[in-house]
Amino acid sequence: MSEGARNTRQFLGASSSGAGGSGSSSASYRSGGIGAAARTNDVNTGILDENVLALVFRSLDFDPKVLCTVCCVSRRLRAVAERVLWRELCISRAPRMVASLTATGAGAGGAPPAPGRVLGGWPALAKLLLFCCGAAATAVRGHFTGVSRFSKTSGRSFLSRRCRGDLLYVSDPCEHAVPGADDDVGAYRGVFRGFMRSRTRACLVGRQAPLETRVRCPYCGARVWSMVAAGMAPRSACRRLGAYDGRLEYYVCVSGHLHGNCWLARLTSSDGDHDGDSEDDDDDASTEGGSDGGPVAP
Repeated sequence: MSEGARNTRQFLGASSSGAGGSGSSSASYRSGGIGAAARTNDVNTGILDENVLALVFRSLDFDPKVLCTVCCVSRRLRAVAERVLWRELCISRAPRMVASLTATGAGAGGAPPAPGRVLGGWPALAKLLLFCCGAAATAVRGHFTGVSRFSKTSGRSFLSRRCRGDLLYVSDPCEHAVPGADDDVGAYRGVFRGFMRSRTRACLVGRQAPLETRVRCPYCGARVWSMVAAGMAPRSACRRLGAYDGRLEYYVCVSGHLHGNCWLARLTSSDGDHDGDSEDDDDDASTEGGSDGGPVAP
């Protein structure tokens, strides 16, 4: 073989290997470069960003006003908040209550189970923990609350005798002065565990209680039953609230959220705060949302 032919063959071989190398580099670039970057971006838009945002809001003690503002920035942030941040806020503010509402059985080794799903969604539960809906009939506006105490002992006072097996958390009434009235209005709210399987819902359906046409749940927007109109408001609810007998109203929505208001009776020095309370049955939800806020809600 002549030297010229040998040089030509070497050149063609080098070109072929170079082209193959270039092709493989191009393929590598497509799969390992742009593709990897795309995969990295996908990861960053998912769990990594969620973890980072959760850490940021944990450092802010899950300030509800800041979280509401962030939800208005973009659809992506709103989706992350609905998927992760509202749940983390609920757990941080009322861990025992959330564990009780979502319990499905004991965890491994007797550990408490991880929080599951809640009927109506985590944003609605977060709003219920943080937001007093007021009383529309007396022009009392809704507002962020300071510290709210939710109790399942109080909840039993709102259940008829046939439904005492249900688990219901109810807050202490949030007191509001009404211009031109001598007495204060109390607004309160609560939530059932497993409402779809509860005796309360079964009784409402069995009695064919009609859903209200003009009232909606202020926390999830669902339709509601009037417990007074359905004849399922026990007198023990008035005693528990410290309200005038019969001067209360409360509603339960199809998702199991309760809200209502009452006229509060004046207490005397001999009246007890909460006779028969058991501390083990209560759960304090420290919801430092600020009592001077407007009706901003998740």
